[in-house]
Amino acid sequence: GTLIDHYTYSYKEAEDALQLIKENNIPLIFCTSKTRKEIETFCNKMEVNHPFISENGGAIYIPINYFAAEYDYDIEYEGYNVIELGTRYNILRNVLKNIQDAIETEIVGFGDLDATQISQLTGLDIKSAENASVREYDEAFTIKIQDEQNIDVNQIIDIITSKITSSGLTYTKGGRFWHIMGDNDKGKAVAILTDIYQKELGNVKTIGLGDSLNDLPMLHSVDIPILVQKPTGSHDPEITDPSINYIDGIGPVGWNKAITNILIKDS
Repeated sequence: GTLIDHYTYSYKEAEDALQLIKENNIPLIFCTSKTRKEIETFCNKMEVNHPFISENGGAIYIPINYFAAEYDYDIEYEGYNVIELGTRYNILRNVLKNIQDAIETEIVGFGDLDATQISQLTGLDIKSAENASVREYDEAFTIKIQDEQNIDVNQIIDIITSKITSSGLTYTKGGRFWHIMGDNDKGKAVAILTDIYQKELGNVKTIGLGDSLNDLPMLHSVDIPILVQKPTGSHDPEITDPSINYIDGIGPVGWNKAITNILIKDS
């Protein structure tokens, strides 16, 4: 919803800023609720070969031999050194199933859906929906309440989120879905990756852009935090931190404006 348009999944409106980033040899780091497979698709399209952070800080994927500096990582996997911060997907699924059974309200996770159903829910094409279903450290879910159930949605959400935290896990709300995950967030991952860059390059300046509440930990972990407008045309009303820079422009339009302003001012 920030660099990638919420509805069209296009980054076309940010191409000017992306070109400036490339010309200045600035690492572009995806930090998103998207899966590794989804991010790899965008990286290939955009010719980006930098580390990335998947599934709300569930893992940091660093291309092997990207850094000369030494750093700790957990596993080597498909051309990456992977720093695992999240809880494995099967554990998250089991907890969500137990909560559903306890409250007798249907919770629909991506693991319950095939690619066609995910496509219908999200507007993704089938291949992209398949990539979105390859989850490793985060389950995206919605709550399905039948018309005949006389239930307060907010009350149900409170019960579910309370049960998630009492299970030792955490949750966040993204642009479309709720997410259940381990003790990870985008901010923790950004802080770790920034430390590695500083080992390699010395002092670095970080810029982070987001539009939703699940971006807040990331925005608190960068030098220049920027909030763009949501698809509704307004900034997230739940984010009220005065240290964050608000910029007009929905998604990639705001992203483009913010990055262009910063890079032209610094040049």
